[in-house]
Amino acid sequence: MHGAHRYDLLVVGSANADLVVGVERRPLAGETVLGSDLVTHPGGKGANQAVAAARLGARTALLARVGDDAHGRLLLDAQRAAGVEVGGVLVGGAPTGVALITVDPSGDNSIVVSPGANARLSPEDVRASGDLLAAARVVSLQLEIPLDTVAETVRAAGPGTRVVLNPSPPAPLPDDVLAACDPLIVNEHEARYLLDGHPAGASDEPEAWAAALLERGPRSVVVTLGAAGALLAEADGDDGAGAAVRVPGIEVAAVDTTGAGDAFTAALAWRLGAGDGLESAVRFATRVAAAAVTRAGAQESYPAEGEALPGGDEPS
Repeated sequence: MHGAHRYDLLVVGSANADLVVGVERRPLAGETVLGSDLVTHPGGKGANQAVAAARLGARTALLARVGDDAHGRLLLDAQRAAGVEVGGVLVGGAPTGVALITVDPSGDNSIVVSPGANARLSPEDVRASGDLLAAARVVSLQLEIPLDTVAETVRAAGPGTRVVLNPSPPAPLPDDVLAACDPLIVNEHEARYLLDGHPAGASDEPEAWAAALLERGPRSVVVTLGAAGALLAEADGDDGAGAAVRVPGIEVAAVDTTGAGDAFTAALAWRLGAGDGLESAVRFATRVAAAAVTRAGAQESYPAEGEALPGGDEPS
């Protein structure tokens, strides 16, 4: 299967049940606030990315672990409904992961994650899924699963497989993982975390972050800037950084930013696998993320194949 890829994208990552409550404002320490009725959504960065890519039309598979419980069944049903291949999703070992999310009227959120079964997705699980990895054109990773499992996935990915990593929540990354990233996708918080102790970390210039991150070894870096869009930079052949390119954000009325970064990463990974250049893929991903923030929720906010995206007059 090394020549022909059955999947445009394999997402190796987390699957959570998102338990969401709307609040007038997020509570301070020791404070109790009343919220709206609890709503349970399928979530987790890995599951979100898989659904986002599949809805856009990518042939998508998910390698993840869920519990043998109602939340796990909810997640599997949501993946199947989006058209994701779930044969690689392992069941059992711990309760399904849960994210406790409060959303305020401006759409900002605070999240506490109980990893549950996500913490049990192991390097052994990755090794046992070698055929899935070999069948994927692009592998997308996040850090809601153990770091050694991420590292094993990078090692197991074939030479014909492109690795896309969003280090969220941020953690120190081994050199071999960084070297495989093409691109490493970070927001401001993740960029500053990875550059802790580096002079660029104190800068307010995303161009400085991208250049400093490229020195750490990834083949390309994308810095997401929320409503301001994104910045991309690629390593050139002389072990230096190519010029950074800014892609402007698209003005939309934001309702809920939950999962927008996952939609961005999934869209970007898919387009890279389809042969787009990095800048073209970032422009497309920016439009997909803009569509996602105009609707409530994560997975249910993702645009479907053929749907008109915001910024249609932007050069794509």
